[in-house]
Amino acid sequence: MYPWRGEYTIGNPNSSVSIVTLASIIDFPEEKVAIWGHMKTENLGIEKVVANVISNPNIRILILCGEEVRGHRSGHSLLSLHSKGIDDNGRISGAKGAVPFIENIDEEAIERFRQQIEIVNMIDITDKVEIMKVVEEQLAIDHEPFGEPYIVELVDNKNGDRPSVKRLTGKIGFHKDLILDPFLELEQMPVEES
Repeated sequence: MYPWRGEYTIGNPNSSVSIVTLASIIDFPEEKVAIWGHMKTENLGIEKVVANVISNPNIRILILCGEEVRGHRSGHSLLSLHSKGIDDNGRISGAKGAVPFIENIDEEAIERFRQQIEIVNMIDITDKVEIMKVVEEQLAIDHEPFGEPYIVELVDNKNGDRPSVKRLTGKIGFHKDLILDPFLELEQMPVEES
């Protein structure tokens, strides 16, 4: 279901809640949370969070908690991306991280993330009981799914410009040459010769 690999745990795909624990490692009940994991970098880490969250339209809440990553300021950078987007050079507007640049996902995917997700800022909170209280509050709210899944798959760009992405609709991307359709039939993608 989640197209970009990373250090995360998959829980209940029907849950409206996702959690980013920044530099902290905290485990959550699988039946309550759709996906959770830590995020250490303000560039590729954020790209993975965005790509995976928008692939599941049931996710409407992202709880941002745990200890902020020193130097990278990945939590602050994610908040900035959500509130301000990116500039023409791919820099997250207003981010204070060391290298807050988005290079592997396009502006359409970022805009989808900004519209689909509400972020609950709990940066520097590591108390699982306190975090779970917010999870329960959010689960008590009826969050409608946000349209269809938005699958972002990285496409190599051989001309040296900013990498481009492609969006797969109705199919889940697991690898650049292999996709799985909703009817669980494997389809081999043609390999382009270089």
